[in-house]
Amino acid sequence: MLIDGHRTAFLHRLPGDHLAKSGVRDPQLLDQRRQLLHRGRQRLAEYRILTRACPCCTARTPGPAPAVATGRAQYGPGVLGRAAELLCAHYLPVGRAARLMASMLGVTPSTGFMASVRGRAARLLERQFLPRVRELLHAAGVLGADETPVRAAGRLEYVHVAATEFLTAMHTGGRSKDDIDNGQILPGYTGTIVRDGYAGYQHLIDAHHAWCGAHLIRDLAAFHRVDPEGQFWAAAMADTLTDAHHRAQAARAAGHDQLPPEVVTDIRRRYRGATTAGISDDRSRAGPLAADARTLARRFRTHEDMILRFVVDLAVPFTNNQSERDVGPAKTQQRTSGGCWRTLTGVADFAVVQSYLSTATKWGLDSFDVLTQLFTTGAWLPPAATPG
Repeated sequence: MLIDGHRTAFLHRLPGDHLAKSGVRDPQLLDQRRQLLHRGRQRLAEYRILTRACPCCTARTPGPAPAVATGRAQYGPGVLGRAAELLCAHYLPVGRAARLMASMLGVTPSTGFMASVRGRAARLLERQFLPRVRELLHAAGVLGADETPVRAAGRLEYVHVAATEFLTAMHTGGRSKDDIDNGQILPGYTGTIVRDGYAGYQHLIDAHHAWCGAHLIRDLAAFHRVDPEGQFWAAAMADTLTDAHHRAQAARAAGHDQLPPEVVTDIRRRYRGATTAGISDDRSRAGPLAADARTLARRFRTHEDMILRFVVDLAVPFTNNQSERDVGPAKTQQRTSGGCWRTLTGVADFAVVQSYLSTATKWGLDSFDVLTQLFTTGAWLPPAATPG
């Protein structure tokens, strides 16, 4: 290894190599050299793997090569970790990331090498990390689920996410129930899924469902903004949900596990009053606005238990913002890469690596550190669903 101009060789010998230990060089001992480039020419690790001849049968057996040095000359874990970080944690296109590597580390990787790093990381994560995170998420009492569309290979693809405050798992596919199930987390899940109103989750009958309050308030605000007087019920419903959210927050902060019964009763009374007003007021009106508003009011009436899940179970958050934030990097990477992904494999690999980085960041770990560990000894694994 070259450090401050001095070379140090790491020698890997077979056990019992007494000749090598004594300093005597046997002519039958051959060595292979494997080099890892860590940071330009200023840091080069060289491993020498000795081959020893058996004195009885003359068979030659090489010593084991380090797991990080599989070829004669290659980039080390530090270079691989930095490349993966630029591509997946900072969302840079391949060409720009390669130029930045040359500027930062003094190495000049090809665009082909840079393009392969994300896939190499994904293959390593699929061995242990993804199964571990799926297991923890499947056992979580509450999790959020979401999906976002991306452009890949000239078609529309979806990135799906299942997440908690400390765990993230993403996968890609279409938008059908089978595509949702391919994440290997939600089928058979018996906890509570916080989600939007997409009907693709309705087949998950073993779970409780909670409707994201932020989505509902946006829908209500859109109707009230267009017709404030005619859609007054929408403002009343939004006020009811917002007040219920604040009461739930205060109860959690005070250490309570449920709201007082009289508070829940008052929230339901106001909720049902707004729903009834929306249906009756728009029944006598004509036009597409009234029809859509009536449909929304009926949706609130039909899904009352799902919408007010956060009121009766304080472990359920009011919104699904956690999942939306976790799946957002897929959109960021798409924008920085010219508006689309070139291949379906590329977006699938990004989803796997981003799951790792998102989870590690939630645990307070540095993205470069966990990526370097991934290419050195293997993936970091979350020890539990939550710290402590």
